[in-house]
Amino acid sequence: MSASVKTATDAATTGERRRPKRHKGIAGNSLSFWLFVGPFVVGLLVFSYLPIIWSLILSFFEAYNTATPSKFVGLQNYVDMLTDHNFLSSLGTFTIFAVFIVPLTFVLSLALALLVNQVKIARSFFRSVFFLPTACSYVVASLIWRLSIFNGVRFGLANTVLGWFGIDNIAWLSTVDPPWYWLPLVTVRLWLQLGFYMILFIAGLQRISPALYEAAYVDGANPGWQVFRYITLPQLRATSVAVLILNLIAAYQAFDEFYNLIGNVNYARPPLVYLYGISLGSIQDLGHGSAGALILAVIIMLVTLLQSRIFGFGKAGD
Repeated sequence: MSASVKTATDAATTGERRRPKRHKGIAGNSLSFWLFVGPFVVGLLVFSYLPIIWSLILSFFEAYNTATPSKFVGLQNYVDMLTDHNFLSSLGTFTIFAVFIVPLTFVLSLALALLVNQVKIARSFFRSVFFLPTACSYVVASLIWRLSIFNGVRFGLANTVLGWFGIDNIAWLSTVDPPWYWLPLVTVRLWLQLGFYMILFIAGLQRISPALYEAAYVDGANPGWQVFRYITLPQLRATSVAVLILNLIAAYQAFDEFYNLIGNVNYARPPLVYLYGISLGSIQDLGHGSAGALILAVIIMLVTLLQSRIFGFGKAGD
């Protein structure tokens, strides 16, 4: 009996030695890992990181009508852009746009999140309805705003509604004062992005413990403003800061609605539209365009870090 057991044990040991070992984890599944991740990594390198590196190189050279650097100029391109009146004016345009879009997006998306979160019937339906515009193309939405709603003619939707109240037609996208073009620019951005930030606020609302509201009601707090001020809003602090940061970055990157609604004009031109005109316009100055793009990237980074520092975003308490 003992000999049989020993023989069986030796056979099992020999089988284990001959059987290939299976490595667990990423190291053991490296082939499958890279088959799934590899194409995305290649795309990220080719279409994101390499253009950024090449743009950094071009910013120190003259590069007219070509993406190949020709003459080294050092920091001269940066000096030219920082003293360029049109570039500085485009930053001012962004400031005006941000003053409108950031507070409106924050307040309206939070209000939508509070309303949808209180709905007891068909809650998923209302979430989908308000989130659906996020999937729409900025170009398509801008063209609809320009050709159908704010086209400035008598049969446009906006002027038709105003005509019901006896108000004359308004040329929404003209340069004549008052600057009515800000209304189409702001409303199309609001329509496109409110649903996204609403979902972020809903996620934040669902993280709030119901026990906090129950304790507030026991203490006699007003179920409206007092509960919102002392319970809901403080608990949404991290989400609120994230929304403000993302919204401000998106405002810096505004391009499609400006370019498709009013074009590359001097009176309302954000930085990306101006840099697009320099790099791919008639002069095709990729050296100054690259320098301006990197200046804009640094400004976005500094503003984001400053905003995070002021609001304490990322602390352990969040």
